[in-house]
Amino acid sequence: MEDLSGHLNIPPAASAATLRHVDRMINSNHYTSPSRTIYSDRFIPSRSASKFALFNIASPPEGRDDSSSAYTTLLRTALFGPDFAPPPTPEKTASPAMTLPSRNIFRYKTETRQSMHSLSPFMCEDSVPGVVHGPVKAPRKVPRSPFKVLDAPALQDDFYLNLVDWSSHNVLAVGLGNCVYLWNACSSKVTKLCDLGIDDLVCSVGWAQRGTHLAVGTSNGKVQIWDASRCKKIRSLEGHRLRVGALAWSSSLLSSGGRDKNIYQRDIRAQEDFVSKLSGHKSEVCGLKWSYDNRELASGGNDNRLFVWNQHSTQPVLKYCEHTAAVKAIAWSPHLHGLLASGGGTADRCIRFWNTTTNSHLSCMDTGSQVCNLVWSKNVNELVSTHGYSQNQIIVWRYPTMSKVHYIYCDKLYLFNFYLFLTCFTIIFGPLMQLATLTGHTYRVLYLAISPDGQTIVTGAGDETLRFWNVFPSPKSQNTDSEIGASSLGRTIIR
Repeated sequence: MEDLSGHLNIPPAASAATLRHVDRMINSNHYTSPSRTIYSDRFIPSRSASKFALFNIASPPEGRDDSSSAYTTLLRTALFGPDFAPPPTPEKTASPAMTLPSRNIFRYKTETRQSMHSLSPFMCEDSVPGVVHGPVKAPRKVPRSPFKVLDAPALQDDFYLNLVDWSSHNVLAVGLGNCVYLWNACSSKVTKLCDLGIDDLVCSVGWAQRGTHLAVGTSNGKVQIWDASRCKKIRSLEGHRLRVGALAWSSSLLSSGGRDKNIYQRDIRAQEDFVSKLSGHKSEVCGLKWSYDNRELASGGNDNRLFVWNQHSTQPVLKYCEHTAAVKAIAWSPHLHGLLASGGGTADRCIRFWNTTTNSHLSCMDTGSQVCNLVWSKNVNELVSTHGYSQNQIIVWRYPTMSKVHYIYCDKLYLFNFYLFLTCFTIIFGPLMQLATLTGHTYRVLYLAISPDGQTIVTGAGDETLRFWNVFPSPKSQNTDSEIGASSLGRTIIR
């Protein structure tokens, strides 16, 4: 080594250690320390000196992507069941340090780790081996079969009629031929309310919102008011020249729509047969529904038109002409003010949603078959539709996604990768989407009514049967089952 003391003006008394230090500084590019790790020009951090054991954290193995491996295992199990889950390998087994109780004061990792079950894209009830499930809301079950069937001889197969309605006192009214029958859902007792005679037919029935008054529309153009508790006719109202196929109550005001294209407003407290006449439809009026606040009346006709009227108008305040077939199915949402749903006939097949407050068309869903009826659940934001040509099905929909409610379904979907999940779901579960429909009727499901507790619907068809289905959950404040219980199971005749 060259003596540097003369060139650097180092005092002669300097120690040998000082000389060695100066030499290292000058020849740093050629000197290698035996205790120093060599790094290249690209910075790659080294964890060799990390104190993972101090915090009870296992050092991740190099060259392994744990998140990808866990996701692959979970997705395979969710799609194909636990039998297809590969057994854990020794490399995947937790180290002893991970199994010991944590003693470190930093608990961020363990407290914020999301359960693998909450990340599952399917949220299935089946457990995944090696995964600890967190608390999950139990799925709601929608039975695929009716729990009761009533034979209803002479129930007409006519799209434009409305022959079934369910009262707030849990009594079902059904028009069969020229007679009206009452079926008490609590006692299963059947009562014959009236017989119109051989020259007349029942075309519509409608219960008052409260009380025991029932309106009956006839083929001769009359509207009869009956007190069902006494089986006594109170009034017979004139006005229509042809059959009355649609009825709707708003407190003491009764609206009736007929084949003569007119809608009559009748106050049953007044002496006159009607207080106003609403004109606008160019063909038979087959659908009528008052909004829940009793401020707006929606009407549908065979002219493919949907109109909205207020309490004081004799001309429609809103006109919707997007349907391409008769509009019989009409339903107001009990959850959102001004939200109206309507369904079109065979040439249309669509359910459309409208905001009558802003006069806007919100969305459209092609159902694939004739839409005969719509009713909204008052317990959850769902609605049910019944259909005719050509599938004769019943579908329960979630709003606003308009996804079909399955027989057993989950409330939430957590996705690792949205596109991958969508692809897998479509390929594997696409054929099972038909399970969201309820079938059983062999004719068009032309009639629909909902029970007063909001859980049960009854459907009627030209196959002369009434079928009862449990499709909606009970109200949150109510834990009891519907009053139509096991005592009414079976098949009986309504007359």
